[in-house]
Parts: sequence; structure tokens; C-alpha cells
Amino acid sequence: MRIIGGKLKGLRFFPPTNLPVRPTTDMAKEALFNILNNQLDFEGLKVLDLFSGTGNISMEFASRSAAEVVSVDINMGCIKYLKDISKKHQVDNIVPFKADVFKFLKEETETFDLIFADPPYDLPQIPLIAEIVFDRNLLKPEGVLIIEHPSHKKLDNHPNFSEQRKYGHSSFSFFRYSNNITSV
Repeated sequence: MRIIGGKLKGLRFFPPTNLPVRPTTDMAKEALFNILNNQLDFEGLKVLDLFSGTGNISMEFASRSAAEVVSVDINMGCIKYLKDISKKHQVDNIVPFKADVFKFLKEETETFDLIFADPPYDLPQIPLIAEIVFDRNLLKPEGVLIIEHPSHKKLDNHPNFSEQRKYGHSSFSFFRYSNNITSV
């Protein structure tokens, strides 16, 4: 894995092989951040990275000067790895948080500019992520929720769905408050 933009651009890191993860591919991550570069100013964003795994996406946002990146994963090995690489590369804007994502979402009271979720592809509750985020008003009014999921899975039945972008077997579905839906 490598960081594709920002102050850590080019940094390669190699997580332990025993972590239960399926990292976003560099190709899909590059496509996602090309889209976001045209839509957002990363500096100062408050980001929530759900199912953060190795911290690949968290590190990318941190590298691009997000004010704060809250990274949530249930696996202690993933959290420890993210803490270790953050410390090693002097990244102080990532807050790793060990928790079940669904419990975290139901208890969280903060709002975020961007929420990224990369759940296990076989997780049946993937559609619940958008439901909970919008029911609990966890996005700021101009915020965006992005869910990575298998391309064959459709999440377009949610009223705040904006668009799906496919990259091989992986897709990103974008959600915004319905009065703020624009194509990404």
C-alpha cells in the first residue's frame, strides 16, 4: 500500500499479513481521491473512517491535512498497527478507536464533513450504514458519506443516495443530504 497524495505522498507501508482486512486497492483509492480532489478542500475536514482496517484511507486523509480523522475498527491488531504507523510517521491528526462500528454509530454525537465506510464485503448490514448515519444526523449539512462495497450490491434505494462509481469488483456509493445531492 502507498499514500498517493499530500505530505506523505509516496510512502509505502506493509501491514502484518495476519490482519483480517481487504484494503482498498491503490487503483480504486486513486480514483476515489481524484473525484474528491475536485469536490473538497481536505484541509480542515473532520473525517470518520469506519472499518478502518490498516488505516490506508485514514492515512490518505491525514496526509492531505484533514483536521481530524477518527478511525474505527473492532480489531485490536488493526488499531495497534494504525497507532504504530501514525507515531512512526509523526501523524497526529488520526484518532484510532476500537469499537464495533454499528454500536459506535448509534452512540456517536459528533458530526463529520466526510464519512468513509469500507465494511467486509460479505457483511449483510451494509445498507444499515447509510440509514444510521442519516437517522442520527452524523454528517454536516454539506457532508458526504461514501460506502465501498462489492459492485454487484446496490445501495441506490436510500433517499440520500447520489451516485455509484464502479472500479472492477469494487464500487463506491456516495450519499448526501437530499437537498444537497449533486453528481460527484
